[in-house]
Amino acid sequence: MTEWLLIAAGVVLTLGTGVAVAAEFSLVTVERSTIESAAETGDASAARVLKSLRNLSTQLSGAQVAISFTTLLVGYLVEPSLAGLLHGPFEAIGLPPAAVATVTVVLAMFIATMFSMLVGELIPKNLAIARPQGTARWSAPMQAVFTVATLPLIRALNGTANAFIRAIGLHPQEELSAGRTPDELAVLVRHSARAGALDEATATRVGRSLTFGRLTAGDVMVHRVHVETIDHDTTAADVIASTRATGHSRFPVVRDSADEVVGVVHVKRAVAVPRAARGEVAVTEVMDPVLHVPGSLRVANLLVELKSETGPLAVVEDEYGGTAGIVTLEDVVEEVVGAVADEHDPTDIDAVRDADGSWMLAATLRPDEVRARTGLDIPDSPDYDTIAGFVLTQLGRLAEPGDRVPVTGGRLEVVDLDGRHIERLRFQPDEPGSGTDAAAQQEQR
Repeated sequence: MTEWLLIAAGVVLTLGTGVAVAAEFSLVTVERSTIESAAETGDASAARVLKSLRNLSTQLSGAQVAISFTTLLVGYLVEPSLAGLLHGPFEAIGLPPAAVATVTVVLAMFIATMFSMLVGELIPKNLAIARPQGTARWSAPMQAVFTVATLPLIRALNGTANAFIRAIGLHPQEELSAGRTPDELAVLVRHSARAGALDEATATRVGRSLTFGRLTAGDVMVHRVHVETIDHDTTAADVIASTRATGHSRFPVVRDSADEVVGVVHVKRAVAVPRAARGEVAVTEVMDPVLHVPGSLRVANLLVELKSETGPLAVVEDEYGGTAGIVTLEDVVEEVVGAVADEHDPTDIDAVRDADGSWMLAATLRPDEVRARTGLDIPDSPDYDTIAGFVLTQLGRLAEPGDRVPVTGGRLEVVDLDGRHIERLRFQPDEPGSGTDAAAQQEQR
């Protein structure tokens, strides 16, 4: 009879181990913001969980003490009792007394350990991971009672551990940091998209928003070699003709060279001039002042400038005061929402996937834009800003049509040139076991 009472006590102690394990894992995995929101509405259960979260280190130490204490007691009480109950049946089947003692002790230890591991460890752990909030609501208050009851011991153990942490130059924390860096939030957004909690379009916009603050005007500008300009000594008729030829509606007005931008003209101002006078009205009479910004200006500040009275276009200057390119309000907005097409935009697309799995890419795309659109991992480097720059860096010379550069999973091939600069590239993925990566390396050499 005594053995059965001790075994029953062991079962209760194992359940206590399970409570401590459930509290430990649920307090670490529960989403604190959800608990805080529930507590603010007067949810008493959430308020108790929040109190434990604010003393997380102490509560986790209490859980460890509870787990160790109950596990030791289970071994002390249950294993001898279970061995005693098994002794009779094994004697009855005719085993020698020496063998009976060994077999019953080993079997009792195995049964007690498996029961403790399953009921006291694995089930509550998996439950806490699957349902952290619900598990924390019932387990954390019970764990808090044990922590209060053994607080002097817990403080002594925790204090010793914290002293060691300080000795190695770290500062102990009582609770987990609730803040997240932009990179950490971006990872959470990607996980949410993969889990189906966010659709891909929303996840992409949120991810772009999180990295928006680190971009500069130089990152989002249109480089000067791709900018169509109007000379200051042309007329309103020339502006209209340039719009027909290029599809652009705004043009920087330059004097002598692209490094001297004196204004910006919109085709609407030229069209507003009476038809008969368009060939006589100078472009300087219909142009507007233009904003000049450094290439290092953060995009968030640039957005404020572009929404001011100077208009939605700015000239980006390099460190020597020359024109590096131009940036429009549309360029900035596209960093968050993706490509914004209007009736004036050309129809070609920056990244197009062909039926054979290859990608046709605009050479002006940045490595991060290529990663976001195609998954192709082109390394970032201060030596270049675009994938054209990456190719030129790898080649070590000016590019020619047909030049190939190896990249992870395939190769980039120069398709089109505009003068000396690369216009378009094709990414051709490797076929499994084709060895084209090595071939591309040889071609580059």
